[in-house]
Amino acid sequence: MAGFRSLARQVRDPRSDLALRRYSLRKCLERFAPYGHRATWHHLCARHRIEPEDRAPDPVRLVRALEELEEARAVWLGYEAGFAERRRREKHEGLRRPGAFDDWHRRTWGGNGVARCDDPVVHPSAPLGEVLGRLIAALESEPGTTCPVCARAGIVWRQDLDHEPWSGPVCTDCGIVVPQPVLTPGALARARRIRTRDLTSAA
Repeated sequence: MAGFRSLARQVRDPRSDLALRRYSLRKCLERFAPYGHRATWHHLCARHRIEPEDRAPDPVRLVRALEELEEARAVWLGYEAGFAERRRREKHEGLRRPGAFDDWHRRTWGGNGVARCDDPVVHPSAPLGEVLGRLIAALESEPGTTCPVCARAGIVWRQDLDHEPWSGPVCTDCGIVVPQPVLTPGALARARRIRTRDLTSAA
């Protein structure tokens, strides 16, 4: 099975059929898709003016979309290298039992769904690398009360997410499933109360 870099070379190959180059970009998202496969594809198409169903898109736009994806992947791989080093150090010091933060990180290893957007057409509009930079900064800081990506406080608890985790806090502005370790206990409790209020209103 081709890896990300091999697929990226196929996207850039001017001798290849455009449909194959587009297909290779879609396959890249099986290796790295911060918002999830469908939402990341929708994001790249919207930012680089590619029709999602166009089988022969402008090759310049395809390459620009790939470049954005590669820049974001470099940001995430840098973070993962630092995370792996921290875990090695902790194990050496005798801390072998992972915490809630490590449980979250294990589900997103490789960067797939690290800032998952449950609705594929609702996602941050900023470049992927910028979004991941904000998320990483939040992961490396004390927990906060707002979305780490858009800095808004509109966070609600959803019980019907399409992917693991099957429930969690979702930003109503940028659409990401907010990693629980970046939110304070108070922010998480407030999101759960909003969910409870919604259920009561609907009854």
